[in-house]
Amino acid sequence: MLVSVIVPVYNSEKYIAEALESILASDYADIEVVCVDDGSKDKSLQILQKYASEDSRVRVYSQQNAGACAARNYAISLAKGEFILPVDSDNKITSTFISRAIAVMLSDADVKVVAPRAMYFGDKKGEWKLPPFTLNLLARKNIIDTCAMFRKSDWERVGGYCTEIKTREDWAFWIAVLKDGGKVVRLSEIEFFYRVRATSKRATNRHLKFDVIDTLNRLHPEFFERELGGPLRHRRTWSKMINRIFRIIHPREVKLAGEYKDWEYWMKSLPIRWCYKEGDVIHSRRNELRKMRLGDVDVIVKSFAIPNFINRLVYGVFRKSKAQRSYEYAVKLNALGIKSPLPIAYYTERCGLLFSKSYYVSKKSDCRHTFYDVIDNENLENRELYLRHVGKMTAKMHNLGIYPLDYSGGNILLDMVDEQPQFELVDLNRMQFGEVDIDKGCRGFERLNVEASALKIMAQEYAKERGFDENKCIELVQKYRWYKHQK
Repeated sequence: MLVSVIVPVYNSEKYIAEALESILASDYADIEVVCVDDGSKDKSLQILQKYASEDSRVRVYSQQNAGACAARNYAISLAKGEFILPVDSDNKITSTFISRAIAVMLSDADVKVVAPRAMYFGDKKGEWKLPPFTLNLLARKNIIDTCAMFRKSDWERVGGYCTEIKTREDWAFWIAVLKDGGKVVRLSEIEFFYRVRATSKRATNRHLKFDVIDTLNRLHPEFFERELGGPLRHRRTWSKMINRIFRIIHPREVKLAGEYKDWEYWMKSLPIRWCYKEGDVIHSRRNELRKMRLGDVDVIVKSFAIPNFINRLVYGVFRKSKAQRSYEYAVKLNALGIKSPLPIAYYTERCGLLFSKSYYVSKKSDCRHTFYDVIDNENLENRELYLRHVGKMTAKMHNLGIYPLDYSGGNILLDMVDEQPQFELVDLNRMQFGEVDIDKGCRGFERLNVEASALKIMAQEYAKERGFDENKCIELVQKYRWYKHQK
């Protein structure tokens, strides 16, 4: 079973020979050594080429300087082995490390990572004592060095090393590989030697700590939500306690539809995702809508604006949030045969007694049009069919005692499926329920800003479905539309 040893190299002419000698001395025969020179300014590339000319197991590539992560990703993309072992160019491994690690990997398919015990050398001596692996501890600190064996398929699954992180990049990689499960085995013997020197990244990049934490929170918010009850804090050890205190002050309510229960931590981490601008903005005024990805499903997430102080108190104590109402009304409408994009979840949070934030998540509709397309394009294909169908569906809602208060062009979605018009309603947080008479019903068209002849078509269909006088409906629909327009 081929093992690909990956060696990123940058200005390592003093150390690279020692690293390569330790790798090539392995007692495991089936290896290749894939070296990528990351734009070195010294003689590193020449040394690598010399080894490649003398040993067919060594392959050498080069790239413009892009950092260790980019070099590792490039090397792994060229690797032929099923198993990967990164070794930095100033470190060393024992001759037995690869054979012992591959034996563990092959003995148990659930093992995702095999790590060595390690010894410092160079400017520091002694064993590098790392604690036993747990996901909860991995959420607070990096407890696996870059030099550990894993499967190339896992590297492909998580998209490789994150090139945005300038230090502790292996931490982000191990979280990505392990957050959804898998075993980590640490070998019992010293198998790895970590060189400590004054110019080591671990010593020189400490000032980037906050940037690393922010990037990790952006990349893996649901992982930290599950393990720490919230984001990784700058005081990492205290993250869980800080998050518990925060949650006492900021209680939340999260509800997910049955088939999406497994996405609880994704939903709970939504404020962090929003903060880091995840998703594509499709509407941004008072409220904001973004298209996001939930597993293999495209969803629309609506974030509701924070109201004034009085309404914050009202929504915090006495009324359901707009997100909750949107979810519950969507469930109710779909049950009554009025289509709305599938409701997935809502999130509501308070600060003390005051409403703070809320989100409503629904499946993205497949409809290609809104009623604005009917308004703006009198030559729209199937326009009259859409007008008649909107009149018919408005009547159906009113017959069921459903009266949407935000019945405007952008909130009506339309399409043709199997030559039949389709209707979906969105923006559901403002609804009334109860009897709808002819006057109130005809007033419901007032925000659908089409020409008089189009209003007449909708009014005719509405009257037909409700058993009202056609002329009276046409008169009222047009009257209220023009009155609204003048206002």
